[in-house]
Amino acid sequence: MEEEEEEVLGYLDRVLEEEEEVQEDGSAEGEPISPVWRQWKGDADKGLEMKRLVLSGFLASEEIYINQLEALLLPMRPLRATATTSQPVLTLQQIDTIFYKIQDIFEIHKDFYDALLPHIQHWDHQGTVGHLFQRLASQLGVYKAFVDNYKVALETAEKCSQANLQFQKISVDLKVKGPKDSKDCSTTVSMEALLYKPIDRVTRSTLVLHDLLKHTPPDHPDFPLLQDALRISQNFLSSINEENLDPRRTAVTTPKGEARQLVKDGFLVEVSESSRKLRHIFLFTDLLLCAKMKKTAVGRHQQYECKWYLPLADLAFQTSDESDSCPSVQVLPEHEIEEMKIKISVLKSEIQKEKKAPKGQSRVERLRKKMNEQESWLLMHSPTIPFRIHNKHGKSYLFLLSSDYERSEWRETIQKLQRKDLQACVLTSVELQVLTSSCFKLRTVHNIPVTSNKDDEETPGLYGFLHVIVHSAKGFKESANLYCTLEVDSFGYFVSKAKTRVFRDTTEPQWNEEFEIELEGSQYLRILCYEKCYDKSKLNKDDNEIVDKIMGKGQVQLDPQTVQSKNWTMDVIEMNGIKVEFSMKFTSRDLSLKRTPSKKQSGVFGVKISVVTKRERSKVPYIVRQCIEEVEKRGIDEVGIYRISGVATDIQALKSAFDTNTKDILVMLSDMDINAIAGTLKLYFRELPEPLLTDRLYPAFMEGIALSDPAAKQNCMMHLLRSLPEPNLMTFLTLLEHLKRVAQKEPINKMSLHNLATVFGPTLLRPSEAETAKGQHITSASDIWSHDVMAQVQVLLYYLQHPPISFAELKRNTLYFSTDG
Repeated sequence: MEEEEEEVLGYLDRVLEEEEEVQEDGSAEGEPISPVWRQWKGDADKGLEMKRLVLSGFLASEEIYINQLEALLLPMRPLRATATTSQPVLTLQQIDTIFYKIQDIFEIHKDFYDALLPHIQHWDHQGTVGHLFQRLASQLGVYKAFVDNYKVALETAEKCSQANLQFQKISVDLKVKGPKDSKDCSTTVSMEALLYKPIDRVTRSTLVLHDLLKHTPPDHPDFPLLQDALRISQNFLSSINEENLDPRRTAVTTPKGEARQLVKDGFLVEVSESSRKLRHIFLFTDLLLCAKMKKTAVGRHQQYECKWYLPLADLAFQTSDESDSCPSVQVLPEHEIEEMKIKISVLKSEIQKEKKAPKGQSRVERLRKKMNEQESWLLMHSPTIPFRIHNKHGKSYLFLLSSDYERSEWRETIQKLQRKDLQACVLTSVELQVLTSSCFKLRTVHNIPVTSNKDDEETPGLYGFLHVIVHSAKGFKESANLYCTLEVDSFGYFVSKAKTRVFRDTTEPQWNEEFEIELEGSQYLRILCYEKCYDKSKLNKDDNEIVDKIMGKGQVQLDPQTVQSKNWTMDVIEMNGIKVEFSMKFTSRDLSLKRTPSKKQSGVFGVKISVVTKRERSKVPYIVRQCIEEVEKRGIDEVGIYRISGVATDIQALKSAFDTNTKDILVMLSDMDINAIAGTLKLYFRELPEPLLTDRLYPAFMEGIALSDPAAKQNCMMHLLRSLPEPNLMTFLTLLEHLKRVAQKEPINKMSLHNLATVFGPTLLRPSEAETAKGQHITSASDIWSHDVMAQVQVLLYYLQHPPISFAELKRNTLYFSTDG
């Protein structure tokens, strides 16, 4: 029976959704929906079965509503108890204003629920429930009093929240019990959201009466009772609407939409029918409109087509029923994203070359078009952070964003508008057409954010390494567990690059942590400040959802003139009353490619690998062995190991310890953050006086990887390994096996062989300065990066994908390929 009920409910949901769509398209209310629906209506027994299902659904939502009212009443008694003490949280008057009529509403619905439950449990097709709905409708006077006081209740709650921290804590953290039969534990809801529930409930009850009448034959004894209850409810609703709870509401709900204003717009990726679609989203003062650009003939005026709209009064970020799981979204492997970035960079340098060439203009246009396509692809496939909104009446919409920064901006702006006590609006097809047409003139974002849409004169952004020290933050009203994340823009979207440690239980965190961030044409640095959430019960069910609370966010422009001075520049980002102090300096990519051998021969960093292994009497440097061992011990499951930046001060401390051969280095390693150990290993290879795979063999590696015959490539690539000095070869093989073991844990750490090749390839293989000087055609830092990096990644990937390579076998085998001559 349960399966049958689910099937019928699923059917009902589909039909109701269909009905909603028909009415959004402007068809008359109550118009028959489909022949299938008529057939169902004609069948009296099935109709009454549907009536039972509608009532069951309503009863379940009634239980949720009672739990919400109970959660609202829970703090009322202790607040009353303290009101007469020497340290009241609120006055009695404030308590009466905020919780006005809630107790009465709770009792009305508890009685209604208790009376309706046995009718559902012992269902009789000929039984009546209309008298219960009549009684409920006759008590709507209590709702009238609640509605009249609603605005004052909200304002009082907001003022008390600002004035009293204790009340603020209570009002954002009310626990609502889950349904009796549900395994779900309680959810946390704000007082503001709960105070809206009674207003929402009257509308819900009226809609259910419509549905019950639809499935009750006119000759059934329940029909006139339900009709009477519906008449009372509708009269009540129209009287509420006429009185206009808030004079500002009329400004946004006028049929002609004179006062409707555009608040924010932008391009977002929507997941629709399991595929990604680029949409232009328009947020107006009372509704959210999702549009796409229509394809028009050349020279014709561009137009938008509305895909859907959602009144803000019906918009929720989490539904009361979170059982509908997030639709599965196909996420591309990261290496495909990285490959596309490299292709775009190659195209950029080709465009620069063609511009200088005579008659190169026609080719420039073709290359630009290709680059636009590739950048648009990247924009569509790179975002992974879900931004989910729900229609209170059931439908959900899912967007994917590349940054939590944008997500919180959209969410905050919508929530700010929702505080204005909006009313649901239904647009006729004509009104919708007029509004959609106005989007073209009103929009503030005109083009999708890709480089190919920018003028050539616009700054190309910075390529190289940005060193950032996050010092401290001030302005928090109460102690919290705080941390910051750093983001920079790259290829039209923002990427999270680093994260400070969590500073526990403080109002003035002192991080003083330094990070090295790689820039790929970046123009902005963003800092987001979070409060860490350790409460497991607050987990959001949306995939990838960051449950930590954003306390503030801000961004600074990376001005090449300011940043490129060799000294640190100090700055402050102000965000929501919080000030974060940080410093930064920049090293351009061409400078960072230069290797400066260490003057001293006693340490390990910047010293030839042969010198270190001879001194240590080892085959592989101690630093390499120890870092690998520690990463395999406790970092192999770490998401983004080798990709997420370690704290620069920790890396410098480890560097110094290895250089001075400190006795307690093993203790240091076991205490240190694992990303700092991974960063130390990368730094060691980067600071070698020459790359691990040597300057001499670099051109041969580039030629070998370009061979198309697999046998020739195999012969060449193995011979090149054999040609390496022994310490280099032993170290390379040790690192190779380690990276393969890391990639075996890809489902957990999200680091594929390709990701690891992208991280280590350009460090282990680099052109010597003599080689770079020879390549006169390479004109800029971005060119030098895109020109060889793809091949460097491919070389390391070749060895990573190769079956295990043993040192003894490599030396024993005779290979025919020679790099001499």
